[in-house]
Amino acid sequence: MTPSALIFYFIAAFILITGLLAVTTRKIFRAAIWLLFSLIGIAALFFWMQLEFIAAVQIIVYVGGIVVLIIFSIFLTQQSGNVMAKPVRIRAVFAGLATLLGFVFSYRLIYHHNFLQTESNPVFPADVNKIGAALLSTSPGGYALPFEVVSILLLASMIACIVIAMKVPGQKNNLDREKIKSS
Repeated sequence: MTPSALIFYFIAAFILITGLLAVTTRKIFRAAIWLLFSLIGIAALFFWMQLEFIAAVQIIVYVGGIVVLIIFSIFLTQQSGNVMAKPVRIRAVFAGLATLLGFVFSYRLIYHHNFLQTESNPVFPADVNKIGAALLSTSPGGYALPFEVVSILLLASMIACIVIAMKVPGQKNNLDREKIKSS
């Protein structure tokens, strides 16, 4: 086995393990940290494929934007340190079945796909100048609309964090409870 394949398998295992920990942990802050590590692993996979620009965008938008907003909203909520409730058993069964179906579907797609490069399927140029020009282009081959959708996603994340952090009228936060207990 080549060193490149070993690196790929290590990165893939890291992404799978941290993703699994993100959805199975019962503490919400730990779930956010595991999500952070999983997204960093995906950026490492992009670096391994020598797509440095896409990896940098992954780190800036998702790790630096979305996950940090999620962590801030967790800290601003009143229940940030509590353990989440156990999932209902039937949901766990359906989640397991959906996971198994996803693995079977992915295996069948990968097994029956020919991964050889053909003339009709050329490699996308990974030059940063060409990617930047395509992102900002409004021509039919441009990606200005998806670029704006990402900015709307960040705005929606900020609004969601504000809504989560808002205090319900009449509800006391943890600091007020501690002051009442100590007096």
